Amino acid sequence: MKAIKAVIIGFIGAIILAAATAVAQPMTSKYAPSSSQLEKKIRKELVTLPYYGVFDNLAFRVNGGTVTLYGQVVRPTTRDDAEHRVAHLAGVNRVINKIEVLPLSPFDESLRRRVYRAVFSTAGLSRYAMGANPSIHIVVDRGHVTLEGVVANQADAQLAYMAARSVPGSFSVKNNLMVEQNKAY
Repeated sequence: MKAIKAVIIGFIGAIILAAATAVAQPMTSKYAPSSSQLEKKIRKELVTLPYYGVFDNLAFRVNGGTVTLYGQVVRPTTRDDAEHRVAHLAGVNRVINKIEVLPLSPFDESLRRRVYRAVFSTAGLSRYAMGANPSIHIVVDRGHVTLEGVVANQADAQLAYMAARSVPGSFSVKNNLMVEQNKAY
């Protein structure tokens, strides 16, 4: 009877040890997400950052398991949060953080607000300010304004650019707005 108990306990111990070993092993490439899946996960993590807003711009590039983060943010915590969120994703081995924290400036802050009002009060552009993550981002760095994001058509991109240019006090305005690809249904 003691021999049978010892065999059963040994068998259960072996099963528990095997299960623990299987769970503790790192994910193999067989289970690693595809590049497009990883990009979707990274994009979701970035746009759901708590302080990511209309005055920030984040971008990334994936090369194998290495993710390089780019862009400009108003708060240093947004830069750090972006790196931490991406680093914990399955399939990411290394994160290179090249996100620039914009300098604190009352002049830039005032210019941000004025450009925001000018762009999103323009007829037809208010829809781009809707939702938690607006599709037009306004980056102001030392008096230079850059429009980033995606719009539905070239006319909207031009309207946003003209509205931003109409705001007095900016040294330059750069239009990096991209036009959304038309999808055939």
